[in-house]
Amino acid sequence: MTPRSIDHLVLPTADLDVARARLDALGFTVAPDGVHPFGTANACVYFADDTFLESLAVHDQALADAACADGNVFVARDRAFRTNRGEEGFSSIVMASDDADADHAEFVAAGLSAGPRLDFSRAYRDAEGVARTVSFRLAFTAPADLQDTFFFTCERVDAPSGGRGALAVHVNAVQGLSRIVAVAPSPRSFDTFLAALANRHPQTGNGELLVQTGNAEIGVLTPSAMATRFRTAPVKGGSLELAGIVFASRSLAQTAQALDATGVDYSHLSNLIIVPPAPGQGAFFAFEETAS
Repeated sequence: MTPRSIDHLVLPTADLDVARARLDALGFTVAPDGVHPFGTANACVYFADDTFLESLAVHDQALADAACADGNVFVARDRAFRTNRGEEGFSSIVMASDDADADHAEFVAAGLSAGPRLDFSRAYRDAEGVARTVSFRLAFTAPADLQDTFFFTCERVDAPSGGRGALAVHVNAVQGLSRIVAVAPSPRSFDTFLAALANRHPQTGNGELLVQTGNAEIGVLTPSAMATRFRTAPVKGGSLELAGIVFASRSLAQTAQALDATGVDYSHLSNLIIVPPAPGQGAFFAFEETAS
């Protein structure tokens, strides 16, 4: 099987200004806000590996209410996450797609669909500040017992070409994603789901379920394994929680310098720099040095 690659990660927040300030303090370059047509808005951090973080807030409550009433899975799941887990967190892993219709059919056939597909467009400004429009086609999936955390594939339609330019350059030397960390009491129970999401069979061992996507790892750890490896514990618990993000840095010395410059608290653990969750951050962030 050809594995899917991670497209981006969704981090709900109560306030985009708070998220922007936090991400800036962490040494990230944050793109101008983007507004969705269904009541949410985002502030994104783009990386050289063509992945990104999406900090997500509710921008227009009336539009979000209408979207939920119309069966918009993205807005409904975001609302469920905020209701069950709070306004700050890590709600979704998004996989890149060339065919969202095929993905949706696959999820339906496997009994893993989280609802109907969604198409939408929004305005954005490119690296040169020029106003443009980008469109997306989404296909949703989630384990049956998860009613808030969710996953989807994203087909970019009329996607911008030529890269993100200065938006993908970060003072903290981050180049992209290395690993996504989830936690569950029984990681092996998500074997079938993770295989369908990544289009690749996971490996098991040492208290975790691990799958190598096309561009980064996704690991599901037991709470004890996560505490040992990252000195952190689940925030809410439950059957599955998206808990942390490990970033690939060109230079950990440069990463530490960026954090020191803004007074961000962090710790060293083996070959990692670890930053605990904070408002506007949503999950623990870890940084590891990788070859350029």
